[in-house]
Amino acid sequence: MADLLQSIIESGPGKVVAKRVGVPEATELRRWEPGQPLLDGPALLLGEGRLRGEVDRVLRAAGAAVLETPPPGEGERLGAVVLDASGITSVDGLRELYEGFGPVLRSIGASGRALVLGTPPAAVEDVEEAVAQRALEGFTRSLGKELRKGATAQLVLVKPGAEDRIESTLRFLLSSKSAYVDGQVVQVDGGDATDPADWERPLDGQVAVVTGASRGIGEAIAEVLARDGAHVVCVDVPAQGEALTKVANRIGGSALQLDVTADDAGQTLAEHAKERHGGVDVVVHNAGITRDRTLGRMSDDEWDVLMAVNLAAPVRITDTLLDTGALNEGARVVCVSSVNGIAGQRGQANYATSKAGLIGLVQAQSPKLAPSRTINAVAPGFIETQMTAAMPLFTREAGRRLNSLNQGGQPVDVAETIAWLSSPASGGVTGQVVRVCGQMLLGA
Repeated sequence: MADLLQSIIESGPGKVVAKRVGVPEATELRRWEPGQPLLDGPALLLGEGRLRGEVDRVLRAAGAAVLETPPPGEGERLGAVVLDASGITSVDGLRELYEGFGPVLRSIGASGRALVLGTPPAAVEDVEEAVAQRALEGFTRSLGKELRKGATAQLVLVKPGAEDRIESTLRFLLSSKSAYVDGQVVQVDGGDATDPADWERPLDGQVAVVTGASRGIGEAIAEVLARDGAHVVCVDVPAQGEALTKVANRIGGSALQLDVTADDAGQTLAEHAKERHGGVDVVVHNAGITRDRTLGRMSDDEWDVLMAVNLAAPVRITDTLLDTGALNEGARVVCVSSVNGIAGQRGQANYATSKAGLIGLVQAQSPKLAPSRTINAVAPGFIETQMTAAMPLFTREAGRRLNSLNQGGQPVDVAETIAWLSSPASGGVTGQVVRVCGQMLLGA
């Protein structure tokens, strides 16, 4: 769907008017393409915490040029600024953030990256150090709102002892695969993780199941997981059978027509996975519907059918895959939630309830699946899909603007985030909710 406001802004007269009234421009985001380098420019590495050595190793292993001092003048644009703040133990020490980012903020190039690394406050015994580490979140979220030209900021909190689990997360957040992920906090713990032989195909030999895979975000998820090496079992209702088969054939996967709300859906999926593939390594609960209505006018069916598809099915299917042994050791489960499940939305009480429930599933199952398996959620914001294209004009345009990147995301942005969480190397990330929303300015 065309971005109407951006089209107007990019016209000759529109540029003049937009500049005069201060309308923010949306920079075309750098998204991943085969053979693309990790960064579009060198990485400036700052800070003297416990993570610096590993960060330096990862950057160099990924082919990035690493600087330890800012480049002279304003000619060279930085691909990233990474500050290891894990060594900050006091309120006074927080000045390191100001001194580190302040002088180089304007040197961060288009679609550049600002990354702060710290320690989970709950893992720190000293009170002032815990205070300082918690303060990193406020700084990073504010930093993301000051960056321009598609640049993003993230905070990675690494539990002591999990320093060797950060590579997958760093590679994702620094790369163009995280184009629409902004202002997020990701925690890395000590779960089981295995680095891939080839970082371009981290899912080689894996079997992935994606529900709701016949179109939209589900189709994009299936495509990206297949690109990364997985055999994808594409699942959708029989009514979508023709479209589902086309997707599966195009990506070299297989199609399974299945109503996820059926009583035996979990058992059918488990038997299919075990008999055809020896089990499943990645499960993406993407199937979902909307039945928008204000609560006072909502029918029983509009509540019940949505809850059955969006929430009850993922809960039941996950349990069945576990109980039957179809969910392999080292498996990754990812639920597609929504920012509306975090912030709520008028006319979507049923939808927001179901998407918040998925976050509950992640939080409840995470400790039970650890340390071998993981479960996480992604929470998309305004993503350009058939559903958002059907919104009223002004609602749609407002949705595109209410984030730090001043634009809507693409289905591939959600898919790339899920692919990162699905990697065997991402075992240190579990129980997390990662928003793919360009850092929404309201609610979430």
